[in-house]
Amino acid sequence: MTLLLLGGTAEARQLAERLAAARVPAVLSFAGVTRHPVTTGLPTRTGGFGGAAGFAEYLGRNAISAVIDATHPFAARIGRRTKELCDLEGLPYLRLLRPEWRAGDGDDWHLIDRAEEAAGLIPDGATVLLAVGPGSLAGFANLEGRRIFCRRIDPPLEPFPIAGGDWIVGRPTATVADEAKTMTDRGIDWVVTKNSGGADGYGKLQAARKLSIPVVLLRRPAGYPCERVETADEAFAWAIRR
Repeated sequence: MTLLLLGGTAEARQLAERLAAARVPAVLSFAGVTRHPVTTGLPTRTGGFGGAAGFAEYLGRNAISAVIDATHPFAARIGRRTKELCDLEGLPYLRLLRPEWRAGDGDDWHLIDRAEEAAGLIPDGATVLLAVGPGSLAGFANLEGRRIFCRRIDPPLEPFPIAGGDWIVGRPTATVADEAKTMTDRGIDWVVTKNSGGADGYGKLQAARKLSIPVVLLRRPAGYPCERVETADEAFAWAIRR
């Protein structure tokens, strides 16, 4: 029997590497957002499953015995549907969901529930680091009138979708000092991001604190009832009990 790991996060990568090292039969599935996903030692598939029927067919054809959902914290709609389909198939489902970020001393955070609310906080003419991923830019289309920078991992195949915007191509920089330099070099005076949690993206919030830059933080979508853990270690322990 084989475990299906739905990936796309640092925690998914960590878990995949542990499963591969322990020779646990598993497949790592990517949604296909990144053209060059990191290798982990597990067999990998990319793309959707073709709806509910396609997902059920995949589970049966590959003798999937359990599903660990380690997709992005903002992929709640997909996660909810995956949980429903696992329930229909009688398969165990685990959500690996890292903790949210919490404001600390010196942070100037402004929490919003919907992307379009950011425009009500950020003045015209501001220079904004819009750290939400290229797939989420449409929700911030009303930020026209500001100078916008958005980071993406892969080189763009299309122009920036918001007037006055430009890409920063590459993964987040390694240190807080590097993130602060990215902001100062571009004259960033506002940061907009999602409350994704995790270590990989936290440097931009630390840099914003260091530079006294206000942050607009999009709250996570509502969760759904399921078994849930916060770390790759906890998910690995769950997997080897199957």
